[in-house]
Amino acid sequence: MVTLGAVKPALERLTGWGRTAPTAAHVVRTSDVHVIAEVVRDAGRRGVIARGLGRSYGDPAQNAGGVVVDMTALDRIHRVDAEDGTVVVDAGVSLDTLMRALLPFGLWLPVLPGTRQVTVGGAIGSDIHGKAHHVEGSFGNHVRSLDLLTADGAVSTLTPDDDLFWATVGGMGLTGIVLRATLHLNHVATAYFLVDTEQLGGLDELMARQSVDDENYVESVSWFDAVTTGPHLGRGLLTRANHARLEDLPKKLRRQPLKFDAPQLLTVPNVFPPGLLNKLTGRLFSEVWYRKSPTREKAVQNITQFLHPLDIVGEWNRGYGPHGFLQYQFVVPFGAEDVIRRTVTRMTETGQVSALNVLKRFGDGNRAPLSFPMPGWTLCVDLPVRSGVHELCDELDELVLAAGGRHYLAKESRATPDVIARGYPRLDEWRKVRDSVDPQGVFASDMSRRLLL
Repeated sequence: MVTLGAVKPALERLTGWGRTAPTAAHVVRTSDVHVIAEVVRDAGRRGVIARGLGRSYGDPAQNAGGVVVDMTALDRIHRVDAEDGTVVVDAGVSLDTLMRALLPFGLWLPVLPGTRQVTVGGAIGSDIHGKAHHVEGSFGNHVRSLDLLTADGAVSTLTPDDDLFWATVGGMGLTGIVLRATLHLNHVATAYFLVDTEQLGGLDELMARQSVDDENYVESVSWFDAVTTGPHLGRGLLTRANHARLEDLPKKLRRQPLKFDAPQLLTVPNVFPPGLLNKLTGRLFSEVWYRKSPTREKAVQNITQFLHPLDIVGEWNRGYGPHGFLQYQFVVPFGAEDVIRRTVTRMTETGQVSALNVLKRFGDGNRAPLSFPMPGWTLCVDLPVRSGVHELCDELDELVLAAGGRHYLAKESRATPDVIARGYPRLDEWRKVRDSVDPQGVFASDMSRRLLL
C-alpha cells in the first residue's frame, strides 16, 4: 500500500458513471485541508486528481496507478447570506445537500444539471449547465470566488478577474483542487415549477417550436424519440417552465411552498445483462414516454418531476449491464441544425438505440477556455457499449467538428486528442495557464493522459 506521510490510501477500482474503462488508484478520504496539501506534494510520478460523486461519464476522476482525493468528506456549508443571495460552501458538498439547506431561505441555485448528485467542486471543474443555460449560462458564471490548492501545496483565493479562475472553471480538475467556493444564488418564492409541455410529431417541428418563445421561460428542454423512423423521426416532448409563485400553487402546497420534495423510490440492482436496451425495448420505452405527456399548460411540478426525474431511481446506470454505456453530447452553432437531424438519422440507420435523449438550445458561453456551452444546439444521447457504437461516434465526430461544434469533456469517454483540440480552439491558451501553476503535471487523470491535456 502506498503511504503519503501520515495518510494510508486505499487501493480502489474506479469508473465513471458510464461504467467503462475501470482502473485502480490509491484513494484518500479526508476533510483535513493540510492533509490534502501533503497528499498533493507527495503524490508521486502518477500524480493526483480530485473526485466528487463520480457522475462524470468517462474517466476524468480516475488516475490509474496514481492518487485520487475523494472530496466528499469536505462537506461543510459555512455561511448563507439570504439577503445578499450568496453561500460559502466546501467543494465536497453535493448540490442535493446544498438545495435542501438553501430552500428554507427562499434561495435557489441558478444552474442545475440533470442530477443533484454532483459536488460543488465537480460542478466548477466541469462548468456544468442545465435547462436554464439560455438565461443563466453555466455554473462558473455564478461563482464569485474559489479557493484553489495548487501543485506547490499553496491555497489561493481566485475571482473572475483571474485567468487561473477561468482555467479552473471547466478545467476538469487539472489546475488544482477546489476546496471552497462562494456562489451567487437566486431568490424564489416556492420550490415548484409551472410547466408547459408540448407533444410534437417530428424533429423539424420540435426544433422549430423550441426556437420560439424560449426567452419567456427560465427552463427549457426537449426529449426526442431516437428509435422511430419515417415522418415521425425525432418526434418529441418540449417542456418549458418558470418558477411557480405562491398564488400559482394549489392550497395543499401553499402550506409548505419551499418544501424539498424529492423522493428516491428504488435502487437498481447490479444484475442486468448486456443488451437489455435494444430496438424492441427502446421502441417500447419511447412509445410510453411520448404518450405519457400530452400537450398541457401550467402544470405544477416539483423539483424531481421537472428537473431530476432520474434521481428517483438510485444507480440507474446499472440498467445498461456490465459493459456500461457512453453518453455522447455535442454542441453545434445555430445554423447547423442539419447535424442534429443527421445524427438522429444515422442512429436509426445503424441500429444504435438510445432512450434517454436530450435536445437544448444554449445561450452565450463564458470566458473559460474549456467551457463546453456556446450559442447553438446541444444534443445528448446514451448509447450502450456494443458492436458498431464507436464507429458511429467516429462518424458523428466529423459531422460535429465540420460544423464548428465540440464535445463535452464531462460526458465523453472515447474521443481522441485531435477531436478535442479541433473542438476547443483555446486549448493552448488553457495549457499555458495550467502549466504556469503546475509545470510538472502533478494533477493528472486517465482523461488527461488519453487526451494529452
